[in-house]
Formats: sequence, structure tokens, C-alpha cells
Amino acid sequence: MLIGAASAALLLLGVWVVGAWSGGSRSVDSSRVRIAEVKRGDLVRDISADGRVIAANSPTLYAIAGGTVTLKVVAGDVVKNGQALAEIDSPELRSKLAQEEATLASLEAEASRAALDAELARATARKALDQAEVDRIAAQRDLERYQRGFDGGAVAQVDVAKAQDELKKAEIGLEHARKDEGLQGRGAGLDTRNKRLLADRQKAVVTELQRQVAALTLRAPFDGQVGQVQITQRENVAINAPILSVVDLGVFEVEIKVPESFARDLAIGMPAQITSGVGEPYPGKVSAVSPEVVNGEVNARLRFDDKQPPGLRQNQRLNARIVLDTRRNALMVERGPFVDQSGGRYAYVVDGSSAVRRPIRTGVSSLGAVEILEGLQPGERIVVSGSDQFGDAERIKIN
Repeated sequence: MLIGAASAALLLLGVWVVGAWSGGSRSVDSSRVRIAEVKRGDLVRDISADGRVIAANSPTLYAIAGGTVTLKVVAGDVVKNGQALAEIDSPELRSKLAQEEATLASLEAEASRAALDAELARATARKALDQAEVDRIAAQRDLERYQRGFDGGAVAQVDVAKAQDELKKAEIGLEHARKDEGLQGRGAGLDTRNKRLLADRQKAVVTELQRQVAALTLRAPFDGQVGQVQITQRENVAINAPILSVVDLGVFEVEIKVPESFARDLAIGMPAQITSGVGEPYPGKVSAVSPEVVNGEVNARLRFDDKQPPGLRQNQRLNARIVLDTRRNALMVERGPFVDQSGGRYAYVVDGSSAVRRPIRTGVSSLGAVEILEGLQPGERIVVSGSDQFGDAERIKIN
């Protein structure tokens, strides 16, 4: 009996060794792996993410100049477009405006004086031209009278020659008077233009200072609500310091963060569904995608299509789902770590109590499934999780 028992034990040991050798080079427990079946169906590529509500229009108002700020509202106040929110007392800016306005008045007076001088210069030149014209006519008449007298024998030749010289002199004077009139007009016009340009330049300086002084009163850019107030009452602030923000309650957007691998597939205008807890979904679309990757994620914004949920608040949490693509009747399997471990090039196909390594080719993937292009057939089962403990073994026994 002892010999028989020992023989049976040796036989069982041999059978176990042969089975282990034929079943795979390694053995793992089935509880340490996850197996999924390959099947056909509609592969929906979508992104589900938690987002927060942000105002599409929420500017922060800054100080145009340094000074003491008097607040007229508090955080949460509902304001109307153009309503005064705060005033900055800046004596330096107001004094500068007064100085520049005085300079403008002086330059305007100089420009007016230059215009008057130009008119006087033109009038003087015109008067000289008219006088030269009269002198030429008078000289012409004298010459004609002397010529008639000479023809009648009453006037000597020398008097005729003298009259001819006087006419020539009058003609030269007339020609110079005409040139002087043109030059005087041009010179007076240039001086007037320069004075006017200086006055216009100073007027632009004054206009800008007037704009800055008007901007000392911070006004609501639209109907909305006061958001965060950055300062306290009667606080002295520096130039460009933030004062407060205004939130547009009419238009909200949802900001989400998506993994970098899906960001390249996002495009502006893609449809989305936005839900708040268990409420009904609201249609929306992608309105912006950030070109920057931060910690493996990309920021994107969703905008409501027609209407938005009532009672939305800044930074409220919402759920968003974006449909990227739908593959009809695609061969797919549950997505798991095996895609990242082998780059989608290999999978362990379960055959009974063994898993055999087989080359495959994968396609697009969603959050829950991956498309199989080659290497697998519908109904086959593969190891989708836990294959990292297989190493490079071609066959694994699953207990």
C-alpha cells in the first residue's frame, strides 16, 4: 500500500508539471487580472468632465491713476450699465489737466493771432500790388502823352525816353509786387499752419487727460453684479491697481479640463451636453480651447446654445459631456492598461486556462472602449488589466 501511494503521488506530480509546462511559462491568479470580451457595437468617443461656471464677461476694473478710492458699492450689488461704482481722488492728474488746458488756451490764441497776421500780410501785399498796377497805368499814359507831343514837335526826344524808362520801371515794380504777394501769402499760410498744428497737438493732450480724469470714476460696463472687491473703503491705491470686478449675469460659460490626449481632437463648435446634478441636460458647444497644456490637461470652455439653467452662480459645479465621434458597428473591447503598456500592439488572448500573447492593431479610443483594427475576432476574450505582471512571456497560465 505504501509503494502504491508513493507511485500515485509521483504520477500526480508528473501530471501537474506537464500541465504547468504546457499551459504557460508563468502562472497567475485570475483575481489579479481583468478579462473583457471583444464585440461589435457603436464606439462613441466622448469626453466627460466636471466643470465650473464662469461668467463669459467678467472684467476687472483697474485704477487709471494713483489716489484715494471711495467705494459706492459692495460685493453682490446689482448694477446697471454706466452706474458709478467707485471714484479715485487724484489731485496730481486734475492739476496736470488744468495746466495743459491753460497751455491749450495760449496756443489757440497764438494760432488765432497767426491767422490774423496772415490776413494782414496778404492785405499789405495786395495793396502793394494794386499800387504797382496804378503806377504802371500812369506811366503808360505819360508815355503816350509825351509821344503825341514829340510827334507834334512840342516835346523833346529826351522827355520821351524818360517816359519810356518810367514805364519800364513801373512794369518791373508790378512784376515784383505780384511775386511778393504770392510769397507773402505762402509764408503767412505756413506760419498759421504751424501754429494750428501746435494747438491741435495740445488739444489731443488735453482730450486724453480729460478721458483719464473721467475714468477716475469707475462705471459699470454693462448690467450685472459686483463680484470681488479688491480694496477697502478710502484706501490709497497705486496706478493700475485692481479695484473690483463686474460679472455679467446674462451670459455664463462652463470651464472644463480635459486630458492632453483628447485635447487634440477638440474643436470649436463641437456639440456638448451640460447637466447640473440630476437635472435635465442643456445643449451647448465648445467655444474655446486653450493652446497650453498644464499638468497634462487642457482648459476648454463650453457655451450654452439657447438657454442656460436658471439660478447659475459663479464657480458652480456642473457636468459636461462632449461627443467627439461615433464609429458604427466597430470591433471594440473594454479599455484598460494593456493599451498603454504595449502601445496597443499586443494583447493576451484567453484560451481556456491560458493566455497567449498575440499582435494586434488598435484604432481610436474613448474613455471606456478601444477600437480593434486587426488581430482579434468578435467573441474572443483578452486580458485588459493585470498584464503588466506577465513580463514578456508568450503564454501565461491563469489559475
